Amino acid sequence: MSTEAVQPDPQRYRPNVGLALFHKTGLVFYGKRLGVTGPHVWQMPQGGVDRGEDPRDAAFRELEEEVGVPARLVKIIDVTEDWLYYDFPGGLKREGRGYVGQRQKWFAFRFKGRDADIRLDTHTPEFSNWRWGRLDEGPELVIPFKRAVYEEVARRFALHARGE
Repeated sequence: MSTEAVQPDPQRYRPNVGLALFHKTGLVFYGKRLGVTGPHVWQMPQGGVDRGEDPRDAAFRELEEEVGVPARLVKIIDVTEDWLYYDFPGGLKREGRGYVGQRQKWFAFRFKGRDADIRLDTHTPEFSNWRWGRLDEGPELVIPFKRAVYEEVARRFALHARGE
């Protein structure tokens, strides 16, 4: 019997980037998802990688689109080497696209700006509010089907949660 974990088929998962934006104190950015109610409404920014787009470029694009923070106000401090996967629950399966979930490359950014530099309204808003929080509280804040990915991100980026 093999002890190797079975790797998901990457073609069945939409390529995506996740963004851990760290304040110099070690706290991380959480956005409150727009139009969502209930106990699991907070998450870190994330977004799709366009066809032919490099994940690093997608990370900078998504950071500016979702948080209003331009590349000049951040520094990449870590990147997951592999992709982290999660499945969509039954009701969220993307019918026409054929994806069963998302695969994410996660980027840790050190924020060099001020709170006033965070703008949720520069593109189509995805968050209604935001706050700084501990990295290790993410798994309890996020919608449950993303929890395992947030646990892994918290484990891998724990060093950066200590601050500068």
